[in-house]
Amino acid sequence: MNAVLPAAGWVGAFLGLAASLALALQGFRAQRRPDAVRRGQLAFQVWCMVGGAVLSMGALEAALLTDDFSMSYVAETHSRATPLLFTITTAWSALGGSLVLWTLILAGYTAVVLRGVRDTSDRLGTGALAVMGLVAAFFFGLVTTVANPFQILPDPPADGPGPNPLLQDHILVALHPPALYLGYVGFTVPFAFAISALLLRGGGVEWLRRTRRTNLVAWSFLTLGLVIGAWWSYEVLGWGGYWAWDPVENAALIPWLVATAFLHSAVVQTKRGMLQAWNFVLVLATFALTILGTFLTRSGVVASVHSFSESEIGPVLLAFFAVVLGGGFALFAFRGEKLASGSRPESLASREGVFLVNNLLLSLFAFVVLTGTVYPILVEAISGDQVSVGRPFFDRMAVPLSFGLLLAMGVGPFTPYRAATRQVMWRRLRVPLLLASAGAAVLVLTGVRAASVVAVSAIAIAMVAASVRQLVTSAPNLRPSGVLRVLRGQRGYWGGQLSHLGVALLAVVIAVSGAMAERATVTLERGQSAEFAGYQVTFLGVRDFQTSGRAVTEADIRLSEGGTVREVATPRMSSFRGQPQSVAAPSVWSTPRQDVYVALAQFDPDRVTINLYRYPLMVWMWVAGALIAAGGFWALSGRRRVRSTPGGS
Repeated sequence: MNAVLPAAGWVGAFLGLAASLALALQGFRAQRRPDAVRRGQLAFQVWCMVGGAVLSMGALEAALLTDDFSMSYVAETHSRATPLLFTITTAWSALGGSLVLWTLILAGYTAVVLRGVRDTSDRLGTGALAVMGLVAAFFFGLVTTVANPFQILPDPPADGPGPNPLLQDHILVALHPPALYLGYVGFTVPFAFAISALLLRGGGVEWLRRTRRTNLVAWSFLTLGLVIGAWWSYEVLGWGGYWAWDPVENAALIPWLVATAFLHSAVVQTKRGMLQAWNFVLVLATFALTILGTFLTRSGVVASVHSFSESEIGPVLLAFFAVVLGGGFALFAFRGEKLASGSRPESLASREGVFLVNNLLLSLFAFVVLTGTVYPILVEAISGDQVSVGRPFFDRMAVPLSFGLLLAMGVGPFTPYRAATRQVMWRRLRVPLLLASAGAAVLVLTGVRAASVVAVSAIAIAMVAASVRQLVTSAPNLRPSGVLRVLRGQRGYWGGQLSHLGVALLAVVIAVSGAMAERATVTLERGQSAEFAGYQVTFLGVRDFQTSGRAVTEADIRLSEGGTVREVATPRMSSFRGQPQSVAAPSVWSTPRQDVYVALAQFDPDRVTINLYRYPLMVWMWVAGALIAAGGFWALSGRRRVRSTPGGS
């Protein structure tokens, strides 16, 4: 029995646990008595934590790659027939491995924070390191105890069942979980600085300035994680959609909404000194909601296609969530008496006023989604009754809130600070509003009758036109060099505008694909055809073949238009060795104009039942998501400003 890799993984996790506890103790000591601790001690503890996390993840990956079934995690989640890519991604495809990845990312963020702490006189920074040490100790503690993936099996099997079939059927499994974790874990940094500032009874903007880049990194990766997850659902699950208001989907959306509100209000506090207490509330809520999301994903308390593990750590995560939420807000209540901002927006007709409305709408949106997500869990826990909150509730609440957010997003960046006069606003928005009206009229005249499509398109046109007008009036000239100078000179502002344009495009795609989609279910004999969305759909036959540890049944469906073959769709059903569950994968034909989506419902060699969907503009949804995330990355690009503040980063 080879126990080297399991032992190495556990030693790494234990080293990370010991180092994170030492970092917490020394960090809090340095915050109280800066001269009692040297920076080198803090650095040693941080790098031991990083080393422990790297050793754990390295041992886990090595065990997977070498088929070391003496490690419990490998025996439960891997098989010799699993392809190389999915062997690597198995490291974060189940509970224990995902927590190892969490500790690795958290250790990396902690090292970034250490880089900004120049010496122990930086009490804000040392306190933040201490809080991050406590959070890391909790997650390393999970890895070494109730969620230990490194247990040594005395009688290891010769092979294992392999990953969940849904986790070895698409390349996006390599991108979606890491992107989400880079977002989730990244919000530990602003949380740690906020707690440190509260312990020091301090406010101001220093903690916001020092966490701005990390906030943007975390928000951008969480955005990517959400978009990639929607794409993965669309490409893999075969139900013809991308967002089902599934509890685990909601668990990632809720902190994203609150974090988006925090990013906006942080700008107001930095520029105008307002919303200070509100920022503390938002950052505490964001971090707490990431823990709640982890609980919903990994505890097994909700039935979801995204819940790939059931475990005993649910109560532990729930207790940690309660400590974070209760402890954080108790500290805010007792130490935040001086944090209430003395100044308020002079008028709602101002940039800070519109940002406040935007934040209230985002927070209300998050509350609505949170309520619909946890209500069934609470009812079942209290009464034992099983209830469900379905898509109609979420859609009914989300639509008006989304319209309000779009309007605030479109007006806010072009509204002056302090107060906006009618003359100023008309001058800035006159051309965009006229173009939006013209665009809406064109849509109606061309036969578009869906009110949602016309309204959302008009708002999107106005937002794009307003951004272009602002860029043209700000640039010294309209040559590429002049435009690029403006974009580089105000990266935060134009990064926000790029994200807003991505949101506008996303809203248009959602409205168009929802209102103008076509759906049908048809049953065809071999060689038989049916008409769908202007195409002749013909069933050519079924093929069976084996590949990479799976048995695949694939149907050939020809799509013709005017006698010309446009595409041969190949929806399939895959059965994996050692797994009772089969996976039906759709075939998606994407063009800039539309997606044609073909999914198997029933099949035999001479007869199939298929679900057909046509979604206009669908490919632009993924482009829109990339634009939203790109705005965040653009805002944090460029050189970091060097400040004289001790410990600045």
